[in-house]
Amino acid sequence: MGTQGPAEESSAGARGPRKIIHIDMDAFYASVEQRDNPELRGKPVAVGGSRERGVVAAASYEARKFGVHSAMPSVTARRKCPDLIFVKPRFDAYKAISLQIRAIFAAYTPIVEPLSLDEAYLDVTENLKGIPSATQIAEEIRARIRAETELTASAGVSYNKFLAKLASDHRKPDGLFVITPQIGPAFVEILPVRKFHGVGPATARKMARLGIATGLDLRAQSQMFLQQHFGKAGSYYYWAARGVDERPVRADRIRKSVGAENTFSADLFTYEAARDALREIVDKVWAYCEGSGIRGRTVTLKVKFANFQVITRSRTGQTQITTPSELEQLGNALLEPLFPVAKGIRLLGLSLSSLAEEAARGPEFRLPV
Repeated sequence: MGTQGPAEESSAGARGPRKIIHIDMDAFYASVEQRDNPELRGKPVAVGGSRERGVVAAASYEARKFGVHSAMPSVTARRKCPDLIFVKPRFDAYKAISLQIRAIFAAYTPIVEPLSLDEAYLDVTENLKGIPSATQIAEEIRARIRAETELTASAGVSYNKFLAKLASDHRKPDGLFVITPQIGPAFVEILPVRKFHGVGPATARKMARLGIATGLDLRAQSQMFLQQHFGKAGSYYYWAARGVDERPVRADRIRKSVGAENTFSADLFTYEAARDALREIVDKVWAYCEGSGIRGRTVTLKVKFANFQVITRSRTGQTQITTPSELEQLGNALLEPLFPVAKGIRLLGLSLSSLAEEAARGPEFRLPV
């Protein structure tokens, strides 16, 4: 017998196409604030940050119409939406609601892979209620979430994780979409490559230079070509372009690190400018830590210079980092010795590893940062 757990066995080894649901709460933090404060309903709301500094942790759909989105600097958000209302995050409230949602999931399947407080994959190939239709299960879950929390969720149903996540985003907010094995490959054909899991702005630009703009363009490339240009991710892109994704839903998924980075439009030459830039990155990382209830001991600073040289510096403490100011102080302690710099700084990144759940907390849900 191997070490594979029952959750992974069920997800990866079920006969016939798997039945995967991706549940994504709609503008979760902002929706909770609007639910609990009627004066915020129908208005553009940003959770996190402030008028002067920080980053947006979540934005209501009213704010998104102005181009405001999560991880955006507060100053930029304010410029895009002058009437934007900033609200301090209440992570204890969000965690309590996420536990309600997790309890709903648990009524249908034990194979739940949380991605964050508001997002998760469910494998319902074999489910606790014996319901043959994954679509019916998704409809029931959405209805229960609305009834028990007064919030809306979008759901995607498909035969793998890649397509289920695409489906949940297809009819947001408060939507349900199904991608069957019959339409999966065709659905991927027309998809812009930036919609593929793992394709960030830099990878999308690299693909554009190679003439790859859509799933169809990606499918036209050989696996060897994609591996040459994108390394290990090349194989994933090759199969995803064909609607194939064999990753199992893992109930015991463990994240090894969390981090964020920024590439600057103008190079940074002074410690003061780099310190201020690092503060925004700290805010992004800590927003994830607060939302997921995890803490870490190892801080790693990443610096890319104007000549594209990349260096990293790390420090591991004996205890977990418990406050954003502590994370910022450690980041600054790694940053300051690099100055004065001979070349300008093009990119700064900060990550936290040696992760563990915060002490005295119950099970919790995972910014793509």
